[in-house]
Amino acid sequence: MSGDVDVEKFFDGHPDGLACCLAVLDMASALPGVTVAVSRSQVAVRRRRGFAYVWRPGQYVANPVPAVLSLALSRRVDSPRFKEVVEPSPGHWMHHLELWRREDVDDEVSAWIREAWERAA
Repeated sequence: MSGDVDVEKFFDGHPDGLACCLAVLDMASALPGVTVAVSRSQVAVRRRRGFAYVWRPGQYVANPVPAVLSLALSRRVDSPRFKEVVEPSPGHWMHHLELWRREDVDDEVSAWIREAWERAA
């Protein structure tokens, strides 16, 4: 998977956010056909289309959370771990998960990443 240098630049000065993002990318890279694109606002993980996005809320508002993982799923997942779940269009659910440390990217998150990846085919 490419983009590691840009990911490091994106999280420059934010080592906890970088560690969380790299944990997400490690999980996603185990899935076939995954690419990474880094923009000014986020690190996007794609298959045919984007399915996972890591971003720093501190870029936009005063917020101590090192990183947020946003996952595109076809269903609403009710979990207390999600900070926010929205349906921007019918059948398209965005789930926002605050990541405080690398260990937050665990087996449960891995299953959600895989589900989002499957949907992005």
